[in-house]
Amino acid sequence: MKKPPIDLGSKRIVLTGGGGFLGRHVYEELVSQGALNVVVIRSAEYDLTVEAMVERLYRVHAPDIVVHLAAVVGGIGANQENPGRFLYENLIMGVQLMEYARRSGVEKFVSVGTICSYPMHTPVPFSEDDLWNGYPEETNAPYGLAKKMLLVQGQAYRAQYGMNAIHLLPVNLYGPWDNFDPESSHVIPALVLKCHEAIERGDNEIVCWGDGSPTREFLFVEDCARGVVGATMLYDSGEPVNLGAGFEISIKDLATLIAELMGFTGEIRWDKTKPNGQPRRCLSVDRAATAFGFRATTEFREGLSRTIEWFRETQLVKSIVAEQVRR
Repeated sequence: MKKPPIDLGSKRIVLTGGGGFLGRHVYEELVSQGALNVVVIRSAEYDLTVEAMVERLYRVHAPDIVVHLAAVVGGIGANQENPGRFLYENLIMGVQLMEYARRSGVEKFVSVGTICSYPMHTPVPFSEDDLWNGYPEETNAPYGLAKKMLLVQGQAYRAQYGMNAIHLLPVNLYGPWDNFDPESSHVIPALVLKCHEAIERGDNEIVCWGDGSPTREFLFVEDCARGVVGATMLYDSGEPVNLGAGFEISIKDLATLIAELMGFTGEIRWDKTKPNGQPRRCLSVDRAATAFGFRATTEFREGLSRTIEWFRETQLVKSIVAEQVRR
């Protein structure tokens, strides 16, 4: 007999990274599912790499549930430039947050990991059972392994202390409020920005990393938020769970599609001196469907169109503000 879902309205919920890309959408989904007391933790107020700050968080807010989304993230370039920082800050945040959750008697700890934790040559579609069958792709390994330790810690605490810690593995996300910073963005916002800037400058080409052959799977951020909140309410196992859309597209085809949707008609040139990253990524999504009824519902082209629309509206606002400042 299945347990009834957690009544979010009766719980104090701490949401780390709640002001970030995924966090904004998870917050909205929590509220839509009846949550009445959600505390959004932002780095400006709480530096979660500092133990005293973590201790204060639990003392001040006394949560029943912690949903841990906060992370230091970036694309291939950012991972190559910051392997030590990405490992240390992600690792120390997770270790301290879960340890103080245990000390504070938190009812449930939801950790959101990364697809970068999977071995480089995982058979497609990636099954959760293959998570330990090799070393992650090297450019993302420090980040992927740091987040993977949240799974190990949660399973260890479940075994020794009976802690209800769950671990979710979302695939590459995209959608409104994504990070479009050229220094740290992931592939979809990076390509959208490249096309936008090329159109603005009148360039006849854009340059992309690698040879375009790797494949990736992408999950619309609102779908992911539904998955995170659904698991928070319904999933209580220590086994990791993929959150994905169950399809893959090559980076070359992705670039062509984004250029079409953006209205960029120039050449797409591939810089083969740059790394490709992991050869293929596509998840098995059966466990999430069976365990808590999660399936992605946003068609990829529709999701990209909504992302581009949001980006353009944001750019228009920035342009208007910049013009007013100049005046």
